[in-house]
Amino acid sequence: QVQLVESGGGLVQAGDSLRLSCAASGRTFSIYAVGWFRQAPAKELELVGAISRSAGTTYYVDSVKGRFTISRNNAKITVYLQMNSLKPEDTAVYYCAARLTYALGSYYRDVSEYPNWGQGTQVTVSS
Repeated sequence: QVQLVESGGGLVQAGDSLRLSCAASGRTFSIYAVGWFRQAPAKELELVGAISRSAGTTYYVDSVKGRFTISRNNAKITVYLQMNSLKPEDTAVYYCAARLTYALGSYYRDVSEYPNWGQGTQVTVSS
C-alpha cells in the first residue's frame, strides 16, 4: 500500500495555471502507475489523465489534451499535474490514485483499477 497526499489546489481565474502535486509515502513509488481524476459538483468521478510507472507513457482525456501535463519524479516520489489555460469547467476536486504494476509502460484509465487514493484537492476556476 502507498499513501498519497495531493496539494496545490486553489482559486484561480480562467486562463491561469496551477500545478498539483501528489506526494507518496514509501520508496517504492516507482513501481506504481498513477492516475489523476476529478469530480465536479453533482458529477461522477472522471479520469483526467494517467502516467506509467516509467513516465514513458501518458494518457489524457480530450477535454484537457494540450492544456494539462502529467509528469513524475520518482526520486522525489511525487507526481505532478500541470494545468494551463484553465477553464471554469475544470472546477472540481482533483484526486491522484496509484496502482502497483510490473508493466513499465502501462497506464490505467478506470477508477476500479486504482486501489490507492489521496484525499483530494479543490481547484476552482472563476470566469
